[in-house]
Amino acid sequence: MILVFTGDGKGKTTSAFGMAIRAIGHQKKVIIIQFLKKGKYGETKLFEKLGIEIYQFGRKDFVLEATKEDYEMAQKALKKAYEKLKEKPFLLILDEVNVAIDMGLIKLKDVIDLLKKAEETHIILTGRNAPQELIKYADLVTEMKKIKHYYDMGIKAIEGLEY
Repeated sequence: MILVFTGDGKGKTTSAFGMAIRAIGHQKKVIIIQFLKKGKYGETKLFEKLGIEIYQFGRKDFVLEATKEDYEMAQKALKKAYEKLKEKPFLLILDEVNVAIDMGLIKLKDVIDLLKKAEETHIILTGRNAPQELIKYADLVTEMKKIKHYYDMGIKAIEGLEY
C-alpha cells in the first residue's frame, strides 16, 4: 500500500510513526528516511532503542528557503530510500518527502519510480503540499487540516508534543 499523509495540520509524521510502532509490535521491519530533518527527537530516541532504522538528511534549522546543501541532502535521502527498498522492509517511511518535492529538491518522477518498485513494501509519504499526481497514485490519502494551533498564539514548540 502507498499511504500519503499531507495537509497543514499537525499529525502527519506522528501518524506515520504510530504505524511504525504498530508494525514493530508485529515484528515487522521498518525503515525511516527523514528529508529536511536532523536531531534527536523523542521518537527518534525511542526508535533507536526499538531497533528501527532511521536516517536523517537535513539541517538542525527549519528550512524556509532551500540551499544547495538541502538539495544535496535530499538527493542523498532519495538514494538511501532506493537502497533500503532493496532490503524489502515491511514498511518504509519517507518523512517530509512531499515538502522536498514541493521545494524542488527532488523530482516527483523519481519518487513515483521508487513507489513502482515497492513490491511487498508498504510506503508512507508525509509532508505538506503532496502533489496531485502522488495523491492519485496512492492507495490511501489523509489530509491533516489545521483548525487551531497554539503556535498561532505565539507558543513555541513543546518538548514531548512537537519533538
